[in-house]
Amino acid sequence: MREVNINRKTNEVRISGRLNIDGEGRSSVETGFEPLNHLLRLFAFHGFFDLELIAQGDLKHHIIEDIGIALGKAFSSALGEKEGIKRYGSFSVVMDKVLVEAGIDISGRPVAHGVISAPEAVSVRKTLENAGFDETDFTFKHAEDFLEAFVQHAGISLVYVIKSGQGDLHHILEALFKAVGKALDEAIQKDSRRRGIPSTKGIID
Repeated sequence: MREVNINRKTNEVRISGRLNIDGEGRSSVETGFEPLNHLLRLFAFHGFFDLELIAQGDLKHHIIEDIGIALGKAFSSALGEKEGIKRYGSFSVVMDKVLVEAGIDISGRPVAHGVISAPEAVSVRKTLENAGFDETDFTFKHAEDFLEAFVQHAGISLVYVIKSGQGDLHHILEALFKAVGKALDEAIQKDSRRRGIPSTKGIID
């Protein structure tokens, strides 16, 4: 079982919990921000990750970014040497009129890159720039900050594409976090045919 503790303490934040990447999708998440709680619960549920997480701190930006750091480090630790994993995963999620696709490579070369390829790209971009999550002040930029911190410390390459965004920010973010969870679940699964590290270099670091 690939299970680790989550611990991060700085002068600005205190984060603790536990992660099991071979779980059943159960979660208990308290970040102080209900939109982020909701998105992380979706991520865990659809990725079949058992996640316990409690976070406290000073500024919203610090808490959101440091949760990404702590969770990314936990995933990296749970994966260990990454022997036998599939490494790659992708998934598309529909949420009402929204369609988001996420692709994952557990590469050791971290990057988070988002693309809007929707026909209504101008209106989608305005939604991402101007809208809050269910009339809160949680924005798409906060979600980007979390994902950037997460992939940097998990050693993951993430590319996501918003293919249709005829909806509010709530649905766009829900589709995105579900897609990332599903794609990551696929990438971390063991391939019975694979012996050793899934890289011709013989290492993923």
